[in-house]
Amino acid sequence: MLELIDLPASTSVRPDYDENVSAVRHEYARLDEATRNKRARDLATHLGLTEAQWVAAQCEVVRSIPLAGKPAEIFSQVGRLGEAMALTRNDYCVHERHGEYLHVKADSPVGLVLGPDIDLRMFFSSWRHVWAVEEKGRCSLQFFDKAGVAVHKIYCTGKTNIAEYLALVNKFASGDPVWPIPEHSAPDPAADRVDEVNTLRAAWLAMGDVHEFFPLLQRLNVRRIAAVRAAGPDLAQGVAHDGVETMLNAVAQSKLSIMCFVGNRGMVQIHTGPVKRIQRTGRWLNILDPAFNLHLDTTKIASTWVVNKPSRDGWITSLELYADSGELVVQFFGGRKPGSPELTGWRELLLGMCREPLAK
Repeated sequence: MLELIDLPASTSVRPDYDENVSAVRHEYARLDEATRNKRARDLATHLGLTEAQWVAAQCEVVRSIPLAGKPAEIFSQVGRLGEAMALTRNDYCVHERHGEYLHVKADSPVGLVLGPDIDLRMFFSSWRHVWAVEEKGRCSLQFFDKAGVAVHKIYCTGKTNIAEYLALVNKFASGDPVWPIPEHSAPDPAADRVDEVNTLRAAWLAMGDVHEFFPLLQRLNVRRIAAVRAAGPDLAQGVAHDGVETMLNAVAQSKLSIMCFVGNRGMVQIHTGPVKRIQRTGRWLNILDPAFNLHLDTTKIASTWVVNKPSRDGWITSLELYADSGELVVQFFGGRKPGSPELTGWRELLLGMCREPLAK
């Protein structure tokens, strides 16, 4: 399909690009079939590449076109595509949601998509590269951060307006591909432990909105996992590792609406609604519904916490999963909108996982 795009003429020679592409293709040709069939993120890691470099190399079944312009400007146009599949992932979890990109706001450092199906928070300061990609007949727009890690992908479906997709790619297509060199971020300066527990608890208990939690962490200069560990069992307590599977099976049976947040450095993607089909495949725990898929590698979960935050609407509880690194893997809440109290069924479900009472 990408051959329909009218690429602008190249204006310069890029020997660094050609040399890198040639080297990657040589290494790729030496791989066995099983390795070649790995997903892009895993294949890039196997080859010692970033995922952005893997896309740029255009090995075998992959064709790609770099898009020129600010990533936020390009992203601001995606509402034209109609229905698509939004994919956001981190190293442990993949979140896929079908729907339209509605009410797109991309004119500030923190962007929003506020549709009933696709619900996103974009952090554009880390975004660097955008490519239009075709792989095995599937077309997508792929956005990468400055380290070459994919922050978000938009896949065309049978309901996508392909004419608008091609028009968008033509508008931003660059004839001068550049080999994407990763820029490494400075280490996170936030502390891994809380020295002033009483200060943390006082700030936590004073919150009137769950969205105040991240500014609280910044103000105290502590990591999220450190705050969760230190807060005390009335505000956060560890629960069984299989708590997420227990929870998902329970909400599927009860048809309780939930919210599922998966994020990375540049994006948070949210699903709100009931879930139906829960299936385990080896180490992967999956939600396999028509409009929403979640794939969670449960072997990478180091700790599972029920977290309890005050708000003007009452106490709000979440189930939060963390990796060994302390990185937040995925969060679950009961389905709700601002101004509404937490679902009683959700609160009771999470209370049932706890060994000690939560603050109320």
